This record gives sequence, C-alpha cells and structure tokens, in this order.
Amino acid sequence: MKLLPPAAVLIGAALSLAAVTGCSATTKHAEPSVATPYAAGKTAGTAHGGCPTDASLPLPKDFPANLPVPDGAVVTSVQHRTGDRLVVTTVVRGRFAAALAFLQKKLSKAGYALKEGEVEEDDAESNFSSATVEGRWTLRKSADCEGGIYLTYLTSAVS
Repeated sequence: MKLLPPAAVLIGAALSLAAVTGCSATTKHAEPSVATPYAAGKTAGTAHGGCPTDASLPLPKDFPANLPVPDGAVVTSVQHRTGDRLVVTTVVRGRFAAALAFLQKKLSKAGYALKEGEVEEDDAESNFSSATVEGRWTLRKSADCEGGIYLTYLTSAVS
C-alpha cells in the first residue's frame, strides 16, 4: 500500500471539511448581498434584551427621500443586495397599532400605493410602489425588546 504525502492528506481533509460545513439539514437559502463600504459590518449594537443600544445608523443616501420613516426609529442594519435592492431594518418604540397606522397613512400621503398587504396580531406587511420606487415593508412585534417593533423596508428603483 502506497502512503500519501502529508500535504495531500491535509488538502483532502480541508476539502472534505469544506464540503461538509457547506451543507445544512435546513433548506434556508440566504439572499445574496453585495458588500458596499456602507453595508460592510454596519449593524447597531443591542442590549441583552435585544433592544438597540447604539445610536441609529444613518439612512443610506440611496434610501428614497420621500419614503416615510417613523420619528425615533433606530436604524439597526443596512444591506445593499443584488438587483439594486436596499434593505433597511429599524426598531420603533410604541404600540403596534400606531406603527401600522403610520405606515398605512403616511405612505399613501407620500404617493405610494399599498397593495397585497396582510395584517395579523403581531405582524403585518405590504408591498408598495410609486412612479420611481417599488418595495415592501414588514412590521412585527419584538419578543426580545419590550415595546419594540421591527420595521423593515426593502426598496428598489422601478425599472
């Protein structure tokens, strides 16, 4: 029997490990994201309870200027994704019903048409569009941050 050189054994082990760790029992597929100088590692810190503790990240320059964001919203992450999609995650404080009413009234007033929405007890979502922007917002109560509501915007330019 011929013995393999140590380097070949190490390379084989590394490739086997890479193949195994790349597999998962779940079928969850991550959205591809494009790293930008702004998005690289930009997330706000959170306390033990999941509430943001750092100051809000600034809204990125490519966030639609006329898209309403509740006063006091803390931007916790920004992601630039493929297809010129932008995902901005925030935490707002207050009642779920008040945050929902804000989105339903203020987006319409700002010229966005809301469509294909759904409201449940602890979460809501809706698509929206204007002449220049299309997107989706999601709103859900936070189990980790008492009085906190996660509000996420996904936006892209109309093509």
